[in-house]
Amino acid sequence: MPDPSLFRRKTIGVRVTEDDYARLQILADAQSKTVGEWCRETILACANQHVTAGQESVTSEMHALMAEVVSLRTILLNVLFRQANDETLTAEQMQELIQRADADKLKKALERLQHASKAAGG
Repeated sequence: MPDPSLFRRKTIGVRVTEDDYARLQILADAQSKTVGEWCRETILACANQHVTAGQESVTSEMHALMAEVVSLRTILLNVLFRQANDETLTAEQMQELIQRADADKLKKALERLQHASKAAGG
């Protein structure tokens, strides 16, 4: 006999407009599913993206924000280092700094977020 905890006993109701329902129907039909099945799978997939093993996952918004922080940090540290050594920056040098910082900011942000997750035990 199947595990009773696997039975679906809870219901989630959502009201939509006729146009919204038609769009959902098209998406469900494309996967040969009922609207209810498609919605359940989509909702659960979305929930699984945001929660992993009881820990909040890193969202794309967090990636973008962290990437900007990493980029700004890189630029700031480079500018402060040059100022501390009594160097001045031309507009061209500043633009090069910005381009270098932006070039790999997403990769660096992901590395930092993964490191923080591991350090936190996630």
